[in-house]
Amino acid sequence: MNKRLGNPVWSWRTRMMALLLALLGVVLVGRAVQLHVFDKGFLHGQARERHMRVLEISAHRGMIVDRHGEPLAASTPVDSIWVNPRPFLDDEGAVEKLASALDIPAGSLRKKLEDRQEREFVYVKRQLPPYQSKRILAMKLDGLYAQREYRRYYPTGEITGQLLGFTNIDDRGLEGLELSFDSWLAGQPGKRRVLIDAGKKVIDDLGEIREARPGRDLQLSLDRRIQYLAYRELKAAMVAHRAKVGSVVVLDPRNGEILAMVSQPSFNPNNREAIVPRLARNRAVVDLFEPGSTLKPFIVATALDQGLFQPASVIDTRPGWFTVQGNTIRDIHNYGVLDLGGILAKSSNVGASRIALAMSSDRIWEALRGFGFGEMTASGFPGERGGTLRHFQDWRPIDHATVAYGYGLSTTTLQLASAYAVLANGGERRPVSFFTTKQLPPAHRVISAGSAAQVSQMLERVVREGTATAAAIPGYRVAGKTGTARKAGVGGYSERRYQAVFAGYVPASRPRLVAVVVIDEPSAGAYYGGAVAAPVFARIMAGALRLMEIPPDDLPDGTGLVHSAASPEELG
Repeated sequence: MNKRLGNPVWSWRTRMMALLLALLGVVLVGRAVQLHVFDKGFLHGQARERHMRVLEISAHRGMIVDRHGEPLAASTPVDSIWVNPRPFLDDEGAVEKLASALDIPAGSLRKKLEDRQEREFVYVKRQLPPYQSKRILAMKLDGLYAQREYRRYYPTGEITGQLLGFTNIDDRGLEGLELSFDSWLAGQPGKRRVLIDAGKKVIDDLGEIREARPGRDLQLSLDRRIQYLAYRELKAAMVAHRAKVGSVVVLDPRNGEILAMVSQPSFNPNNREAIVPRLARNRAVVDLFEPGSTLKPFIVATALDQGLFQPASVIDTRPGWFTVQGNTIRDIHNYGVLDLGGILAKSSNVGASRIALAMSSDRIWEALRGFGFGEMTASGFPGERGGTLRHFQDWRPIDHATVAYGYGLSTTTLQLASAYAVLANGGERRPVSFFTTKQLPPAHRVISAGSAAQVSQMLERVVREGTATAAAIPGYRVAGKTGTARKAGVGGYSERRYQAVFAGYVPASRPRLVAVVVIDEPSAGAYYGGAVAAPVFARIMAGALRLMEIPPDDLPDGTGLVHSAASPEELG
C-alpha cells in the first residue's frame, strides 16, 4: 500500500527536476551562444580597451637663431627613466641595481615606489643622455622603461641668459623670449595607441593617432658676435668698478632692430638648479632709472624744433647755480656763458634748466612722450616696463626745471636707446624689434631732420671736447652724451650711490649703431658716466663697427670719404 502511494509522488518530483535541469541547460547554451557569437566583437573590444594605452610622442621645440642663423637655443633628445612600481618591486635586487646605476640612495627610491604602488607610471630620473638610458635598460629589470623627451640647450650660456630666458623640464618657456614666443616654438605632441600585457609591457603597436608636429624656428635680429662683445665689456667694467648691476642695448637706428641686449649679473640657463629670480631679471627692459644728463639732448632738440633757440643762442649760467621754489640747481663749476652745444658739452644743469623753463611744461611733456618716454616700447618682451613720466599738470616749478637734466622721470635701457635712435634717424621714430625686418616699419616724425642734425653735431662736440672724450673711437665720428644720476633712497637722493650712463651712436655721419650703457652703483674709482660707461660704449662700438665692416667717417682729408648725413631714403 505504501509503495503504491509513493510512486506518483516520486514520479512528480523527478519530472520537475528534469524540467529545471533542461531549462538551465537551455540558459547556459543560450548564454554561450550570445558570448561566442553575438557579443564576440564587443568582448574582444573590451579586452583590448582594458590593455590598451595611448602614449604621448614628444615634439621637438623649434630652434632660436641669430640674424646669421647661428644657434642660440636648441632642443636635444634625452630619455627619462620610469618604472611600474609593482612588478619592479617584485624583482629582487632591482631597486639596488637601479639606484646604483643612477647614483641615488636605494632607500629613498624604494620608499618613493612603495608609496606609489597603486600607480602604473612613476618617474625615477628625467632627461638622461640616450647612451646612459640605453645602459640602464640593458639591465632588463621588470617594470623598467625609458621615454624619449627633449632638453633645451643654450650654446651661448649666460651671454644670452636674461634675453632668451629658459624652459622648464617639460620644455615649455618660463622666461624671456622663450616665454614670449612659447606658442610659436613649442611643437604639438603626437599620440600613439599601443597594446600592453598584464606586466604593462608593450606587445603591439596599433599605430599613430596624431603625428607629432615640431615647433617652428625663431630667427632674431640679434647678432651673436655683438652680443658677446657687449657681454664681455660690460662684465669687465662691472668687475673693475665693483658695480652692483648693469645693462647694455645695441640697436640699428634705421629699422629699430635690436642687435644686442645684455644684463649683469647673469646666469647660465643650461644649469636650471642654479637659476634664481634675481639673476634671471632682464634689467635692460625691467629696471627703471632716472636718465640724468642723458635727457638733456631731448630738451635742447625740443627747444630748437619749436624755434625758441638757435644753436648759437647763449645762456648765462653764472654764477653756476640758481634757485627755483627754494631749491638750488647747480653745476660742478661756474661755466659762464654757453651756447647750446656748450651746455651739452659741459653738461650744465643750470643751462638745461633755463632752456626748459623758457618752454611751457605741456610742450616739454608732449615732446618727451614723442621720443617714447613714459610708455613701453614695441619689443613685446615679457615684464617690460614703460617707465614713468608724470603728466605736466602735476608738475611743480621745480619739476619743470629738474626734468631738463633727467630727474623726476624714469626709463629703461631699451627705452633710452630707442629715444636716441630718433636723433640718429633724422628725427623719425621707428618701433624697436627683436626680428629682422624685410620692409621698414612705419616711422613717426618726432622732430625735424634739421633739428636732429643740429643736436647730433652738438653731441659730437660732447665726445670731442666735453664730458665724453672716453667714448671716442679712432677713425669714426661719435655722437653721445654722458649721465651721472644720484640714486633716490629713503630721505631723498643719496650722496654716495650713483648711476653711470652713456648713450650715443656711430658713425655720426651715417648712424648705423645706437648703444646705451648703464652701470649701477660703481664703488671702485670714478663713478661718472664719462669715466665708467663711456669707455664701455667705445670698446663695444669699435668691435661692432669692425665686425659689420662699416667704413670710417673721420679719416684725414683726401680719402674721398663723404661726411654728409644720409637721408632716410638712403638709409633704408
